[in-house]
Amino acid sequence: MPELSVLDGATIAFDLDGTLVDSAPDLVGTLNLILTQEGLPLLPFDTARSFIGHGARRMLEQGFAAQGLTPTAEQMDGLFARFLAHYEQHSTDLTRPFPGVAEALAELKARGARLTVCTNKITPLSRPILEALALARYFDAIVGADLSPARKPDPRHLATAVELAGGRLDRTIMVGDAAPDAGCAKACGAPLVLVSFGYTDIPVTELGADILIDHYDQLIEACETLLTACEPRTTGL
Repeated sequence: MPELSVLDGATIAFDLDGTLVDSAPDLVGTLNLILTQEGLPLLPFDTARSFIGHGARRMLEQGFAAQGLTPTAEQMDGLFARFLAHYEQHSTDLTRPFPGVAEALAELKARGARLTVCTNKITPLSRPILEALALARYFDAIVGADLSPARKPDPRHLATAVELAGGRLDRTIMVGDAAPDAGCAKACGAPLVLVSFGYTDIPVTELGADILIDHYDQLIEACETLLTACEPRTTGL
């Protein structure tokens, strides 16, 4: 019989924004639209881009904080509703997968891996993006913050995403771009792959990745390396 791939039966969990897809243009565009509607100046793209990763509401809160403002909870509810209403209609205007994503996902599936999305974006916003970009078909589960007991970096988010994909946490790798992904993986004891091209306000080299990749053509080898290192040793007896 042919030798099974070390990826067979493993679970690879992915963050969404800044990891699978370059969604910053649509997210920042929506944030700046809300700010201008409130009579506030636009935020520089790179400034607003660094707010991505903790969910849309937190991004909106940081956007107003950058203007020196702290809306009340009631005001934020209204602002957030307007943010969502616009973003839902424009979430794939400019959002695209990072180079090599589709090819890497197809190869992981071909080698027997289970794939799950573990994102602080809510599921009703995440799934339509993945469907529009023809990526949803690769995933066994798509788990936003609304389907988890807590959002990343809480380890329960990753544990839930793995469970819903039918995987095992002790054979899971987390692939992300920022501190919530790193914290989540470390809290679960899962190996961590970070991408160098994502959205983070902390230098990615300081987040403690087991492997840092610059392109998705490096992902398969990275996963194989980490899974092989985690495989139990046998004595041969």
